Amino acid sequence: MAYGAAGSLELTIERLLKSSYISIVQNSSPQIIKLLYKEILSLKEALREFNKKRSTINMKMVKSLEAEMVEAIYKFEDVIDPHLSNQFHSQSEEEEEEEEETADHPPTMVYSVDVQEIKQDVDSFIETMNKMKRAYIHELHNPSPEEDDDFVTSKTDFDGNESNMVGLSDFFMKIKNRLSSSQSERMIVSLNGMAGIGKTTLAKKLFQDPFIVSCCSRLVFVTIGPKYRLADILVDILTQVNPDIDEIMLMKGEKDLAGLKKMVQESLKYLRYLIVLDDVWEIDLCFVLLELFPDDKNRSRVLVTTRMKKVADCAKPLNSCKIPFLDKKKSWDLLREKVFGEEEPCSYGLEKAGKKIAENCEGLPLTIITVANILSKVDKTIEYWNEVADDKQNSVYKDAYEQMSKVLYPSYDYLDQHLKACFLYIGAFPQNYLLHLSQLANLSSAEGFFNSESMHYSEPTMNYTYDSYGYLYDLYAKNVITYDNETPGFHLHPSFWYLCNKEAARTKLFYALNCHGDTLPEEGIESQRRLCIRNNVLLAIKDVHNSIAYDSKVRSLLCTGYFHKYPVPLFLEHLRLLRVLEARSIRFYEFPMEVLKLVQLRYLALRHNGNLPSSISKLWNLQYLIVVRHLRIVKSVGNLLYLPIEIWNMNELKYLYAGGGNLPHPCCEGSLLPNLLNLIGVGPQSCAKSVLEKIPNLKALSIHIELAPDATEPLTCFDHISHLHQLQQLGCYIMNPTLKTEVVTPLVPLSNFPLSLTTLVLSGLGYPWEEMRKISSLPNLTHLELKLYAFRGPKWEVRDNEFQSLLYLDIEDIDLEQLTFQNCHCLPVIESLRIAHCYKLKEIPLTFGKSLLSIIVVECNPMAVKCAIKLKEEWDDKYAGRERRLRLVVRSSL
Repeated sequence: MAYGAAGSLELTIERLLKSSYISIVQNSSPQIIKLLYKEILSLKEALREFNKKRSTINMKMVKSLEAEMVEAIYKFEDVIDPHLSNQFHSQSEEEEEEEEETADHPPTMVYSVDVQEIKQDVDSFIETMNKMKRAYIHELHNPSPEEDDDFVTSKTDFDGNESNMVGLSDFFMKIKNRLSSSQSERMIVSLNGMAGIGKTTLAKKLFQDPFIVSCCSRLVFVTIGPKYRLADILVDILTQVNPDIDEIMLMKGEKDLAGLKKMVQESLKYLRYLIVLDDVWEIDLCFVLLELFPDDKNRSRVLVTTRMKKVADCAKPLNSCKIPFLDKKKSWDLLREKVFGEEEPCSYGLEKAGKKIAENCEGLPLTIITVANILSKVDKTIEYWNEVADDKQNSVYKDAYEQMSKVLYPSYDYLDQHLKACFLYIGAFPQNYLLHLSQLANLSSAEGFFNSESMHYSEPTMNYTYDSYGYLYDLYAKNVITYDNETPGFHLHPSFWYLCNKEAARTKLFYALNCHGDTLPEEGIESQRRLCIRNNVLLAIKDVHNSIAYDSKVRSLLCTGYFHKYPVPLFLEHLRLLRVLEARSIRFYEFPMEVLKLVQLRYLALRHNGNLPSSISKLWNLQYLIVVRHLRIVKSVGNLLYLPIEIWNMNELKYLYAGGGNLPHPCCEGSLLPNLLNLIGVGPQSCAKSVLEKIPNLKALSIHIELAPDATEPLTCFDHISHLHQLQQLGCYIMNPTLKTEVVTPLVPLSNFPLSLTTLVLSGLGYPWEEMRKISSLPNLTHLELKLYAFRGPKWEVRDNEFQSLLYLDIEDIDLEQLTFQNCHCLPVIESLRIAHCYKLKEIPLTFGKSLLSIIVVECNPMAVKCAIKLKEEWDDKYAGRERRLRLVVRSSL
């Protein structure tokens, strides 16, 4: 968490140095601020050393040192933030007197910041950080001795040793058949999944399986974990390969790693072995060990279990297996077996409640087993079981998560530094909340959790910034968040949600208010940096107002409860240090004018149907502005909503969600939004040349069109898009399309798109398929989504010179009957095809190339499903030698 705290302070100091609205008074030692900024960057660099040394550290000592850093950073922020706020507010009040005279022009106001008064505090903080940084680096390189290594790997015991595995027996047979195949070359099989999913249990069952045992002349099982010494691993392997070897002599020679490696290699020569590398955390270690295991073409096997997808990829795609969560039936089977065994009967009432309890465990075997263990120790009454079933916050689940903490915590503790704060921050949202990627990315960026040094993500889908989505994909690849294909979206498993909330409270990342009965921390609410309101009704209660008002040091107010359609007061006048206000889950009838006093605000999100006030430009520090509309009825062509002209004075804006509103035409020559990268939810009038040329660095544009009943004139929203030379993502949605039986001339004619475009989403536009030629030649287009009759007509033929870079094609709710290829060279690099709710579709091509990874067919014509099944069969036959199979997912209610 120290890394996240340092990032937050870094953002504050960076704004002091780089904002065009701020000038540091020259006679107040401005160099001290530059020195402070340099020190913060140096501290973050030192903290990143953790990523290289985590396999050998004393975790308790490291966490203790980091906690001291967090306290020191918070203490210093409580000096510098009020100092800056007081100066900003006093000068803002002076500016208000001249507001009427300058309303039509960009503000000339530059805030003068005097840092002389806090120079001593800055000097002291730099000195403190230097000492802490040295102590931290010394600890990483010279770990303190540990009396006991209390690390526990995730070992899930499903049943007794002799019984079949409840819930994962089918998966067990799949892996067993893979290990027992006739392939003579050495085979590497990997099992990956979340902590507690059953990886170690599966590996042990396979290791002890009589048939597998009978096939191998040597069996080796090594548990590694996040902390290890390579010499110990090698010695462990050698003693299992040759029980008669002198272990004492091996340990004496442990410094000679080269010698130990050679001994491992030679001891396995010409043996048919099964080696299980259990709980591997680092890909480099995995490769080091695999290089030592000879391939004598005698059907030797290596089984790797890991929480990390990156490690699992050491196996070929066909042999890299992610263990699934249990479905509802298997979850209940496991719970019942653990509570009642094979002999004790289960009444109908208990079974009904038990199925709900099992469902609440959300498919994680370790949770099910732990809950079952708790339930088996109390009286099995229907009343009690119903209580547990009906409340996901019941103490039974919390006790279970607490008991699981030794298994779960390493997944958090050993995360890369730049991921920790982002991961915990997800816990601020309600349990089972489906994450909106842009919302989390924008919030985390405004909080200072993202930084340029860690933007190293290189997946082709991450078009222009690692920080937008790369953090979430990294967390997913480390199996600490899950992805729901049905919804679709990312979310936290309840066990990790509990961990995030517990750790966030301990580190003071955020404090959650769930109900009126929640008590504040003993040291007082004033020690909290972020308040998370999970029940928006709380904001209507005076006691809560008083508590929030008492905490004048709050930096973020997160209203993350479920949508509340009635307005509630925010009472922000005491929260002058607020940087982040997330309130889109509350409906405001009128714009909350007290927000305009929060001059340090970086992020503002709210739900409001009216116009923004012209004084919104007072929030000169704002980078993220999200205005969501509750409901809006378009009555006529002239019923247009515009943002105030003063929006052009907000030069710091990076992300603007207009909720169907339009950017007004700039009123003067100097109007410019140079930092705006994302313009989302604007109307077509925002696409005028005079507007687009003032946002030259735009990378993402989303146009929302609400057609009036009397709309007949074509809209020219694409005419000037080609001038946005850095645009990479473009979406155009008609929110209320008029769908006639015949194909008619679209109201939004297609035009030339910028060559930089990588992602295009079109919805409700009704183009004939012939218009596709205006899109298909885009050289960098990798993602194409066609929704809600974006194109119309019975047949779309893809030609061999079209979509040369397309990786992902999504077709949903289109009246297409035939999707065909001109020849077998079409869509040469396509990886994923998704077709949903295309009820007329009868034909899809069978000639996709070898790059194809998956096909998803959702609620389509049965003839389309048959085509997809045939495509998979032919593809698997044709490319069987590629060590992977085509993934086909069919969801149908028919």
